[in-house]
Amino acid sequence: MPDTDAPATPGPEEDVVDLLLAQHAQVEQLFLLVIGSTGDTRREAFDDLVKLLAAHETAEEEVIHPLARTLPGGNDALVDDRLDEERQAKETLRTLIAGGVDADGFDTGIILLRDAVLTHARYEERYEFPQLRQHVPAGRLRALAATVRAAEATAPTRPHPGAQSAKGNLAAGPALAVIDRVRDAIRKPSDS
Repeated sequence: MPDTDAPATPGPEEDVVDLLLAQHAQVEQLFLLVIGSTGDTRREAFDDLVKLLAAHETAEEEVIHPLARTLPGGNDALVDDRLDEERQAKETLRTLIAGGVDADGFDTGIILLRDAVLTHARYEERYEFPQLRQHVPAGRLRALAATVRAAEATAPTRPHPGAQSAKGNLAAGPALAVIDRVRDAIRKPSDS
């Protein structure tokens, strides 16, 4: 299973775009694992996917999208489109979580979600990330990698549609993260 805690590129040269691109690749790998496996392997991969998507999207919503709005070129519509895609993905993901990996329709739902999430990622990679590289100094991009990691460390571990703005995440995110992490701890089999 991919190590979702591994740095995208080790060392001080990692910038936020490199980090997010590496996470997009991890998301894609986890989708392949979920789709191509069964039983406990599928369940574990799906849990990892859910956690990575929740943390990744929360960090983008708190850090990247607000920054993109401030860049030259009038990016409000671009960011609004990404936020709408994220909301739709969270709703689909929440439905898949509720039914579980063994539910009727999970296979179709996970493929549709994969297609939507990967399309969303490609839009970010094609439109948002180049703007960041063009308009944000390299030192700030490196500092933003640490900011994104901090946001991910305190992010909810489950999707919460409706909290896809920076204000929504900052207001509700910490409480949702605590609830999610307690729920995760209760559901996780003990190692003893």
